[in-house]
Amino acid sequence: MSEMNFNPSSAAVMDSGLFGLPFDENQSLIIIIPVPWELTVSYGKGTASGPEAIREASMQIDLYNHNYPELWKKGIWLDQFPDELSMLHIELRHQADAIIEAIEQGIDVETLPEFQQRYEQINAGTEKMQAWLFDRIRFWRSQNKVVGLLGGDHSIPLAFHRLLSAEQEHYGILMVDAHLDLRNSYEGFRFSHASIFYNALQMNTVEKLVQVSIRDYCHEEVQFIRSNTERIKVFFDRDLRNEQYEGKRWQQQVDEMLALLPEKVYVSIDIDGLDPTLCPNTGTPVPGGLQYEELMYLLNRLFAANKEIVGFDLCEVSPGADGQWDGNVGARVLFQLCGLASRSSR
Repeated sequence: MSEMNFNPSSAAVMDSGLFGLPFDENQSLIIIIPVPWELTVSYGKGTASGPEAIREASMQIDLYNHNYPELWKKGIWLDQFPDELSMLHIELRHQADAIIEAIEQGIDVETLPEFQQRYEQINAGTEKMQAWLFDRIRFWRSQNKVVGLLGGDHSIPLAFHRLLSAEQEHYGILMVDAHLDLRNSYEGFRFSHASIFYNALQMNTVEKLVQVSIRDYCHEEVQFIRSNTERIKVFFDRDLRNEQYEGKRWQQQVDEMLALLPEKVYVSIDIDGLDPTLCPNTGTPVPGGLQYEELMYLLNRLFAANKEIVGFDLCEVSPGADGQWDGNVGARVLFQLCGLASRSSR
């Protein structure tokens, strides 16, 4: 279907694409790669179902976006995750569950060969998935597409940072999250969702990491921050609120965040960075966090700052029993991220 034959005010039809759009991959500027992968989550599960929940919810979103009214014309297309990797994920999820259950029972898994073999299988399988994702992102970027990732847990964007490093792209990361994700590893998993930004910072092409809405972290992570003050700036949620209670405006705080970022920016959104009333089924909800319009304001100020968006991800959306509310919020955040990145076509 062509743009001329598409009515953006009509209801989405069943066989249409993401957000009910009629475009294929060749007609679309923005490519979203779904990665239904969550091996290392140990509290709430379900983020592997996030991409599908968001796809379904996207069909109910009206296409006249308040900030990007013509966004739909640029085309947004949802890629496919390979069946082979989906089957591998199911197999490895059983291995990860066995490790996590043993740790919770107080078993010293590091001393038992059985569990070391499980770790090796999980690491090898994750590397296989990351290699596929690396090549997939590289392919779409070679086609001058704007690429975003849709998780799954927050471990998945490592492939994007590896690619940007391989391309010698120097950039900063704007991250919204309830957690620092700066552990060297968590529960023995090298590719943990709790380690994504520790792993990303091993690449010298990441010039700055600006973390927003943080409210849950450990001693190890605080020490890591104190050892890397030139590259990491954390805006803890409690500090932001205390400043606001004493008269500081969100605009001032956002401008301070954006002033720290270089000209090229990667945006990483963990949905649990929002108030958990907006994402009650996410795996590790934490009281506090940004309101929806606070996040929209942050993203729109970033757009107004004329930064080049080199990539983005949205992770940790878990649909829960019915999937409608979390998927609805996730789809709207994704649409806004697409608008933000749409001007940065390569």
